Amino acid sequence: MFYNCACFYSRNIFLRKYGLHITYKDECSFKTLYGETLRQKGCKSNEQFEAIFKEIKDEIQRRRDICKSALHRRELIASRYRPLHPSIYLLKESFLDPKFLHLVYLCKNAGMNEDVKKSITVHKSFRLYAFPIFTQEFCDMLIEELEYFERSDLPKGRPNTMSNNGCLLEELGFDKEFLEPLRMNYISWITRFLFPDFGGGSLDSHRVFTVKYSMGQDRNLGAHYDNAEITLNVCLGKDFSAGGLNFRGLNTEMYETSTYHYPNSPRYGILHRGRQMHEALPIESGTRHNMVMWMRSSSVRNHLCPMCLSVPQLEKDTTGGYGQGFTMREERQDNPRFVDVCVV
Repeated sequence: MFYNCACFYSRNIFLRKYGLHITYKDECSFKTLYGETLRQKGCKSNEQFEAIFKEIKDEIQRRRDICKSALHRRELIASRYRPLHPSIYLLKESFLDPKFLHLVYLCKNAGMNEDVKKSITVHKSFRLYAFPIFTQEFCDMLIEELEYFERSDLPKGRPNTMSNNGCLLEELGFDKEFLEPLRMNYISWITRFLFPDFGGGSLDSHRVFTVKYSMGQDRNLGAHYDNAEITLNVCLGKDFSAGGLNFRGLNTEMYETSTYHYPNSPRYGILHRGRQMHEALPIESGTRHNMVMWMRSSSVRNHLCPMCLSVPQLEKDTTGGYGQGFTMREERQDNPRFVDVCVV
């Protein structure tokens, strides 16, 4: 059984128009906390503030309804959707790049020596690592599948609280026979060497989604950190220009002002700590699809929720999935109260 943290209903609400993440308790405290910042960003009239309050309350209600909505979507998709490429829902080694398979082999059998680590390091102090994950043929087929599903009249869940365009791969049916073995049998062998201090050797859940960037829709994604211990971000491709990733320090290192720019390359994934601040810069033409894998370690997050940086106030996930990756710890002394809800 997996659980979620109750902070989901009040924290990390993204006001897209103003590029601002907020925490909401009530209108009075909100104006005290964010009024001046919002005025500096152009929100000056009562009507503009009322529009913000409506946006916030609609988002909170969406989050409260998310469990029922997710179950409804999953049932509809399972009963009505007929995949374009059924073969890609079962992970095969032929989908994986030979260099990635060799890296996993080395980690399994000999460990990761400094030469191997150096060969995949793109920024040493930020601990960013990049390597090819999938073959081009698989990336093309997955994009075709995503676009085929997008054209259907079936309901689509938002990939995360900031992005509007993309797909939750678990809802589409990829979880048990593709994503779980990808994490457990391949990626975890790498993360245990690269991120032992961030739960890389104890990853036990994930949330995986795709994000679509295009000229007529979302072109970029503002600065943020992930609800994950470790993130794998894979560029699937299509035809696009610009739109790289900018990385900064951890969310707790606000003094860190240096940045690193990583250009998206089809088939390649970049592995980073979930708490690493990053943003997706605007594409200048075309369309790009990315697959983002948030990997979580309950042994890490059970002690501290990465989103509110407090002891998690646990609430049961009722979808039968991984929730936010928290588990019940019998040794906890705070005796939290459990409520049947679902968050992402």
